Amino acid sequence: MIAFVLSLAILAACGSPSAPSPSSVPESTSPSPAPPEPSQTPGITKLVIGLDDQFPPMGFRNDQNELVGFDIDLAKAVCDRLGIEAVPTPIDWSTKELELNGGKVDVLWNGLTITDARKEAMLMSPAYVANAQVIVVRKDSGIKTLAELSGKIVALQEASSADEAYQGCSAAGTEKELVKAPENISLFNDLKIGRIDAVVIDKVFADYYIAENGEGLLEVLEEQLADEEYGIAFQKENQELAGLILATLDELVKDGTAAQISQKWFGEDRILFSYPGA
Repeated sequence: MIAFVLSLAILAACGSPSAPSPSSVPESTSPSPAPPEPSQTPGITKLVIGLDDQFPPMGFRNDQNELVGFDIDLAKAVCDRLGIEAVPTPIDWSTKELELNGGKVDVLWNGLTITDARKEAMLMSPAYVANAQVIVVRKDSGIKTLAELSGKIVALQEASSADEAYQGCSAAGTEKELVKAPENISLFNDLKIGRIDAVVIDKVFADYYIAENGEGLLEVLEEQLADEEYGIAFQKENQELAGLILATLDELVKDGTAAQISQKWFGEDRILFSYPGA
């Protein structure tokens, strides 16, 4: 009998866990979870940001080959507020819709002009920065109007809103040659050495580039081709992610963080974002 009682005691001791498993804790004693902060949103740990890494000041590589720019800073500020990782990822900008809808990136956030076609293909945010398409020429070119592009070599980035804006202007078809390149910086280099006569480009890019690299050499024609606005693009079915990112961006606009980032890159507050869902 004594041996039997001792064996039961030993078995009980060996079978007892050191702490109760979650399933063994009575519901009445389980701690209630705190309301989740945005950073605790299930399934979202990082944001892969598709960008053109040769589009200053929105996104580009500095002298240390680091990815920097207004859009990168703004996206990182949103991710910091959410407690998730920002992953800036250069992509082929001419196939940006495929890169997004194919799942290579979560968002396109790099001076992306809002157009009707893009609204059809992607989920576009409200505008957050105003822009325009302009013509940049050398100051000594003698070109002062769109009409004077006749017989000249005009260049722009392929699959860009610059291409669409130029095709709709009075100068289209009168040029000697229309050059299309995968990115813009090489076009400015060609413009400075006289290989081409004019570049059709976003005004925010033109203003920044001329101030940094072309002051005294390049100028923007007074005639603008089109007024535009930049937006952020998500996959059509990714409305939950879009709502989270845009509501957080709205917070940064309201508390002045976005304005500080704009001041850093533009020298003024160019933010015009307002999110109805916030």
